[in-house]
Amino acid sequence: MAEGDDVAGEAAGGPTPAPIPERDRMPRWVPRAIALFFLGFVALATSAWLISKLRDLLIMLLVALFLSFALEPAVNWLQARGWRRGTGTAAVFALLFLATALFVYAIGSLFVDQVQNLVDQAPDYVTDIEVWVNDTFDADIDTNDLADQLQTGSVNDFATGLAGNVLSVGAQAVSVLFRGLTILLFTFYLVADGPRLRRAICSVMRPDRQREVLRVWEIAIDKTGGYIYSRGLLAFVSALFHYVAFLIIGVPFPLPLAIWVGVLSQFVPVVGTYLAGALPILIALIDKPIEALWVLAAIAVYQQIENYLLAPPITAHTMDIHPAVAFGAVIAGASMLGPVGALLALPAGATLQAFVSTYVNRHDVVETHLTRSPRERRSLRDLLATFRASGRDDPRAAHD
Repeated sequence: MAEGDDVAGEAAGGPTPAPIPERDRMPRWVPRAIALFFLGFVALATSAWLISKLRDLLIMLLVALFLSFALEPAVNWLQARGWRRGTGTAAVFALLFLATALFVYAIGSLFVDQVQNLVDQAPDYVTDIEVWVNDTFDADIDTNDLADQLQTGSVNDFATGLAGNVLSVGAQAVSVLFRGLTILLFTFYLVADGPRLRRAICSVMRPDRQREVLRVWEIAIDKTGGYIYSRGLLAFVSALFHYVAFLIIGVPFPLPLAIWVGVLSQFVPVVGTYLAGALPILIALIDKPIEALWVLAAIAVYQQIENYLLAPPITAHTMDIHPAVAFGAVIAGASMLGPVGALLALPAGATLQAFVSTYVNRHDVVETHLTRSPRERRSLRDLLATFRASGRDDPRAAHD
């Protein structure tokens, strides 16, 4: 017992372990930082998973949002003149539907007529090719034998494959129709209930944040709406000019081709002008080659008229983006969202540029040879006004 008591007493009164120095201890913020890191990683992974699953829905919402920006100025204009907001939205949608139906009908009729003409003239084309090949290469090709082989082989295989793909094409058409209706439904509610939606969003923010959100919203509506309406006006003028020009030249299908040129040249960024002009030139070339030159000349003349006379006053207050920046924005939008991103790139870029410019301070630039801009061209009227104001009516006075 005594020995046990001595051992217990020695243990109780023995030396205590030395305290850990402060510099060797783990900081108190490390466990919290590790926990926050893992929570952030889980949140990021979950967000990426949700975005991948809801990508189509998010794209449709984005398209609907920009469409609402484009349509809201017209609805606001009708509301200011006594229309109910829902009725005004329905009226704007009806006009949009009629314009789209007219464009689709015009292009569809053009496509059907061209295909029908191609089918009707196909035997003549085949005969001409047969004669040219036989005369040029001293060959003996019989198109009747080729037709029999095609009918017994490739044509049957093509028809079988086409019949097997009918169901897939139908499913894709239904999917496109469903997406279009979904976008229109979202757009309708975003426009018709726009004020209510903005009140709901602003109700959870401080007043200063509310002003910032409303400013961004207003900039987006102003830039997107201005872009759409200015382009629509230019498309109408372009279609009218080209319709008259194609009618005078004698190009087949002048109205569908004029609508095609007007819409595509204004609403397809960067390459729209070239794509729009290619179709009427090709059709004129097939009909009469000399007409293709006149069509090319008419398109070139109108581009000069639009660039120097029509576009500056119409688009002066809508969108001011450098062509290189616009091209880069279109490429970036197409890379991220495909054709939808390419169409939304310019209004989105203009909105972002306008928003950033309100918070960026401008300063005077140091004048060097690296920052000196090329001298702007002065019109004849400006030169005459300057000459008269200087009082040097005699050119020899300037020499003296």
